Amino acid sequence: MAVVGLGTMGAGIAEVFARAGIGVVALEIDPEALSRGVGILDASLSRAVSRGRLTAGQQAEIRSRVRPAAGFSEAAAVDLAIEVVPERMAIKRQIFAELDRVCSPDAILATNTSSLSVTAIAAASKHPGRVIGMHFFNPAPVMRLVEVVSTVLTNDGVPDIAADLARRLGKTPVQVSDRAGFVANALLLPYLNHALHLLSTRYASRADIDLAATAGIGLPMGPLALLDLIGLDTALSIMEVLHGEFGLPRYSPTPLLRRLTDAGRTGRKAGRGIYDYADSALADKNNNNQDGNVLASAAPDTVTLIGAGDTVETDLATAMAAAGINVTRNAAHPTDLILIAAEAGRPVLPSSLAAGRPEQAVGLHLAGTVAPGTLAEVVQTSLSSTETVLAGAALAVKLGFVPVRAPDRPGFLAGTLLYPHLADAVRMCQDGYADPAAIDTAMTLGCGYPRGPFELIDAAGAAAVLTGLEAMHEAYGYPEFAPPPLLAEHAAAGIAFSAGSRSAR
Repeated sequence: MAVVGLGTMGAGIAEVFARAGIGVVALEIDPEALSRGVGILDASLSRAVSRGRLTAGQQAEIRSRVRPAAGFSEAAAVDLAIEVVPERMAIKRQIFAELDRVCSPDAILATNTSSLSVTAIAAASKHPGRVIGMHFFNPAPVMRLVEVVSTVLTNDGVPDIAADLARRLGKTPVQVSDRAGFVANALLLPYLNHALHLLSTRYASRADIDLAATAGIGLPMGPLALLDLIGLDTALSIMEVLHGEFGLPRYSPTPLLRRLTDAGRTGRKAGRGIYDYADSALADKNNNNQDGNVLASAAPDTVTLIGAGDTVETDLATAMAAAGINVTRNAAHPTDLILIAAEAGRPVLPSSLAAGRPEQAVGLHLAGTVAPGTLAEVVQTSLSSTETVLAGAALAVKLGFVPVRAPDRPGFLAGTLLYPHLADAVRMCQDGYADPAAIDTAMTLGCGYPRGPFELIDAAGAAAVLTGLEAMHEAYGYPEFAPPPLLAEHAAAGIAFSAGSRSAR
């Protein structure tokens, strides 16, 4: 096989094929770029040896399978060629024209594009039926997902050949048709863009947004930190492709994404993005100070606890008593803090007003059980004082929770991030593009999610997700918050997506 383009991704894909025992023509027209690409491959294999994952003999054997080449004629005999060049249609079409010229008509031509139309690339080929998308994820030697993308022009059997090849490489293929963003990017990027919108509208701080995602949803990285890692310019270009295809507000890049990109603040690679990476020690201090993340208040000695009389309220009272905090249920009692055990989908303000001292009241919503390490959303109403919010956060810390501050709006913070993201996944399934298993596989293997979107829905309950989206849609009126009919069907029937999604669609 041949790999055209030996940047970081191309060199990684060449390594994957060589490790699987497949000979590789590593093609790069520019001699300097070819030398750099071979250097990337050699460095990766050397790291594997130093970490005990390969022997020196295995390294030499893998390396012997890769033949550097500076001319397309070197790829004449390959059964499959994959291009891994920059995401510009003109460049990709030029590469495919050269491959058309030298490769056998029976050879499969693949593109590793993550955002461009595979159909548009195929249409420019002399043999469009043999063109397929094989979207590897970075770093290719580590990431297990390959999105195998067919077009309306793809010959029967070609997607299955590509999927079988991916399995031979030790990867897990997900077969989909050509649609902007495929599965992983089409779900991930709108979620990241939405998180940046929450920051730009001062809905929550950077630190709280990222902490809500990691501690509350269980994701491996917060959305803003992940945007910086991906690159804000890369994220912007993908969002523009998604918006061009779907045209919906959910896919419109938030203005702050464009402004930061225009300013050169493109993320880690530039040293500055949403966060500042120029001086790690100073950056940590500045980032925390800008976020106002320092708790300047001690936990209160006495708390008035108001709730619905459920298990959470009882467990909170028990936890506070165990921590040496006096608890009363009498709102007229002059306590340091009025704590309202908040319920998802229900505002805190009415209980705050009923207590008679709304400036001293905050909500506390737990994204799990009353246990150490649980995310605690400290819900600030429009009347809560800053001192009260800080006291609520300090109380959460004393109880062993992980506090974030959230406004008194539907979904609070974790739900506001998560529910529209889950709705996107349900719509993808509802539209017949991919089933829940494929979507969950794409997000766990391609994006590092510990659980896929449908596993998250099943864990929370379709009815709970539906209620959250209904409250958000009623409050804001945004179409992206409207619950998909498929979600409502599952909620009404009590069907888990893992068991009944196909029959319900």
